[in-house]
Amino acid sequence: MRFDDVVIASLATVHAPHRVPTRELEARLPLPRLGLLPGTLEALSGIRARRFFDADTAPSDAATEAARLALDGFEPSRVGILINTSVCRDFVEPSTACLVHGNLGLAPECSSFDLSNACLGFLDGMTLAARLLERGDVDYALVVDGESSRYVVERTVERLCASDASPQTLRDNLATLTLGSGAAAAVLTRRELAPEGHRFVGIVRRSATEHNHLCRGQNDWMRTDATGLLHAGVELGQKTWAVAQDELSWTPGALDHAVMHQVSKVHTEAIAKALGIPLERVPVIYPEHGNVGPASVPMTLAEAAREGRVRRGDRVGLLGIGSGLNCAMAEVIW
Repeated sequence: MRFDDVVIASLATVHAPHRVPTRELEARLPLPRLGLLPGTLEALSGIRARRFFDADTAPSDAATEAARLALDGFEPSRVGILINTSVCRDFVEPSTACLVHGNLGLAPECSSFDLSNACLGFLDGMTLAARLLERGDVDYALVVDGESSRYVVERTVERLCASDASPQTLRDNLATLTLGSGAAAAVLTRRELAPEGHRFVGIVRRSATEHNHLCRGQNDWMRTDATGLLHAGVELGQKTWAVAQDELSWTPGALDHAVMHQVSKVHTEAIAKALGIPLERVPVIYPEHGNVGPASVPMTLAEAAREGRVRRGDRVGLLGIGSGLNCAMAEVIW
């Protein structure tokens, strides 16, 4: 699916304030009973630390902060739709989107809703917004995401400290310990309304939902078959890459940067190797932020741009694989 006239006019992120080193998290666990040596968690994941918001910071609070930054310089009254894409939510109902909408004081004519698709939510939100923009249904679209992993990580640590916890309990819950917190927001519009915007070229996607059992979670737990998820994800990534080669004219050398959903060192390097993407073209934030869910791709892109690594005119691939399994690959001309 290609878009002719859609740009990212603004991209903003929020880093959670509390840095929690992996060694500190590991020190709270009964390592011998779990069959774990000190330093193993960091060695396995490549994650030195993750960040948490204050305990009373709701996902809507984080998303609102990112949205305010993204809207700086724009007239909020012209936003025609707000799409919240976070895995974390304030409540089952109402939608987190309507809370952000109310916090921002957006116009009554501005629609808002939550869009959920695990770690692909932000990319899917951008895609839906792009469709509406190309149809002329709205002038500006706001896509937001606020992830707060503190609660699920704390509950997981408690579970691993229970007297009946075993090495298998650790394997089932290991991926949860990689989660971090953060927020992102993007304003999308048509090119004539933001000539200096970054063109959203298009997106392709594929699914392999026979693997929907590999990662399942609630607000206080997540159980993951990490090995099975890795193998199935790599396979699905290769199939989606083949579609991107046809529809987006991708080759490993054609992309200046491949911004991937940040899970861990193992996952990032396995996907890059399988797709033939040189690691020097893959910016990473997982060593200091862990897995920030749907916010991971926009946070990584924003950080790479801030550092001057992504420059004007660069072809940037946005790649994500979400539990389910679903895979999406998009291109932005920065």
